[in-house]
Amino acid sequence: MGDETVSAALAGKRVLLVVGGGIAAVKVPDLIRRLRERGASVCPVMTRAAAEFVTPLALSALSEEKVFTELFDLTDEAEMGHIQLSRQADIVVVAPATANLMARMVSGMADELATTVLMATDKPVMIAPAMNVRMWLHPATQRNLAQLQADGVSVVGPNEGSMACGEFGPGRMAEPMEIVAALERHFGQGPLKGLHALVTSGPTHEPIDPVRYIANRSSGKQGHAIAAALRSLGARVTLVSGPTALADPVGVDVVRVETALQMRDACESALPADIAICAAAVADWRVDAAGQKLKKQAGQALPDLKLAENPDILAGLSGHAQQRPRLVIGFAAETQNVVEYATAKRAKKSCDWIVANDVSPATGTFGGDRNAVTLISAAEPESWPPMAKTEVAERLAERVAWYFGHGGE
Repeated sequence: MGDETVSAALAGKRVLLVVGGGIAAVKVPDLIRRLRERGASVCPVMTRAAAEFVTPLALSALSEEKVFTELFDLTDEAEMGHIQLSRQADIVVVAPATANLMARMVSGMADELATTVLMATDKPVMIAPAMNVRMWLHPATQRNLAQLQADGVSVVGPNEGSMACGEFGPGRMAEPMEIVAALERHFGQGPLKGLHALVTSGPTHEPIDPVRYIANRSSGKQGHAIAAALRSLGARVTLVSGPTALADPVGVDVVRVETALQMRDACESALPADIAICAAAVADWRVDAAGQKLKKQAGQALPDLKLAENPDILAGLSGHAQQRPRLVIGFAAETQNVVEYATAKRAKKSCDWIVANDVSPATGTFGGDRNAVTLISAAEPESWPPMAKTEVAERLAERVAWYFGHGGE
């Protein structure tokens, strides 16, 4: 665990982690790792059902703490161990919070160690629900959710997406970094606290007529992940997003746009900002769009599409006369000569850093979940190994935090 990942919000905090019995429990080892590398200690308490999905040994190895599972452990209960557990933490996190566990919390049941700890605690409680979409949308679950929130329990997630059962919809447990971000917000700190970050993401759609448009293959996954990572480090984040199928990052102010002109205007409206990261794949050209649908007719010539160059949002922010962000970072999506072209782009756009990536079809970068990038700055190019886009985002956000922590050097 490197010092560069320690979070000012989480350093020294003790998290009592109640692990519920759902398939989302497989995310808990990563959650423990993320919390510990940011300086928090984690004490796991498992329900009986949780052990069907992840072993106590795995959680003990990652947390470097004893994992508690049984209420009637004679050694611990001789000293009222469940009371001690509930009082020694700074916060209690329930992940995953299954429909059953939420119902037992509402009912005030204390039928095993996990529910007894939740009844006995005098500390804040945060839950990360996870269940089948129908279970999540069931009126009973929604009533329980409302009651828990009325009781002061905070909630992170759930997200929408594909589930282990094969269905799609809300009910996926929040990702580990989303839970980390929620905890950092709870404790109100982070290395980027007090800074405003502007992030662009996704493609733009340039209309040809009311039903057709020019676009590209960008999914927005990298830009959205960067927005979430910056937020997790305490920044106030404005995300200007082109059309994507992604959920809004937790705690981020999202401005949705369609075209490059709209994205440019939204970025201007978001200023002043301390950080600008232009991850969007903005269309280079727009069309003089027809007011009505262009009709294809036999014997008629092809329509004459007049193209105009779109504004250069990255260059505009870099060269802003009154409100240039202190750190401007662009992305270079290339299919050849990646470092060479990205280095030239950095000079041409007058930005501070360029994140260069190869988006050739064989890489699967556009639309995929992984990326391999090279960071171009005033120093030597720095190539990062292939990793998940969320990891690229976290590493970039940590580099931004280091930059501001060292006087912007």
